[in-house]
Amino acid sequence: MKRKSPYPYWFVFPAAVIFTTLFLVPSVASLWFSLTRWDLFTAEFIGLENFVQFFKEPFLVQGMTNTVIFAFVTSSLKTVLGLLLAVLLTSGIFAQGFLRILVFFPVLVSTIGVGITFTRLMHPTKGAINIALAQMGIDGPGWLTDPSLALFSVALVDVWKGVGLATLIYIAGLASIAPEYYEAARIDGATRLQQFWRVTVPLVRPATVTVITLSLIGGLRSFDIVWAMTKGGPGFSSDVLASVIYKQYQAGFYGLSTAGNVILFALVALIVIPLVSWMNRKEVDQ
Repeated sequence: MKRKSPYPYWFVFPAAVIFTTLFLVPSVASLWFSLTRWDLFTAEFIGLENFVQFFKEPFLVQGMTNTVIFAFVTSSLKTVLGLLLAVLLTSGIFAQGFLRILVFFPVLVSTIGVGITFTRLMHPTKGAINIALAQMGIDGPGWLTDPSLALFSVALVDVWKGVGLATLIYIAGLASIAPEYYEAARIDGATRLQQFWRVTVPLVRPATVTVITLSLIGGLRSFDIVWAMTKGGPGFSSDVLASVIYKQYQAGFYGLSTAGNVILFALVALIVIPLVSWMNRKEVDQ
């Protein structure tokens, strides 16, 4: 019997080493340290105590709730606005190329820079947004100082920054649709709106799956834009899991912050994996 050559496995070996070193080992180490009370020199095994404490603290649970809200708001808006902008920017409008650059430009800008800029723009008394609203006789709200608005204000800024990438993905998806589909729809008497719902939306489904997946993962893991704009305030009203983890680490609760990382990893996996599987299955069924 001819022996199988190990030659093909050498192509897998470098990727396996990198994956093990940069993902698998840190993941296992994080799981272990989440079960301990540790500092830079010692680690005491305490079992699930960090996880129990995490779910006992109201502000930690609020951070997890805010994370889910933030992720679903941003991913929903990026998906809807990205598709609408892509349709507009492939319709042959005036200055189409310039408008594409304009929409995509915020993606290239530093997130911290965007956060600091919008913090100034959204200042309740000195911000340009409320000053402009005052000129129209509208009393502008405290975008980042009102606990009921702070999280959604940050979410809107995140959408402004990230919608360009969603638009770019949708433009690529629209470019792959054969013109014959639209010609057939027009012959059947379909209106522009009917063409959008019956032709465009179903045929850009792969792009939709990509946009939702990337936006949802990014939203669940979001930290920099929140920290730059509110640092989780006022109070804990705009705290997300990543900012809670950072605060716990700053306070010296290393075991608790590591447990938060494990919970964040589990949250991303529990939401994204079933959702993507369901969307891919629906695509196959169609």
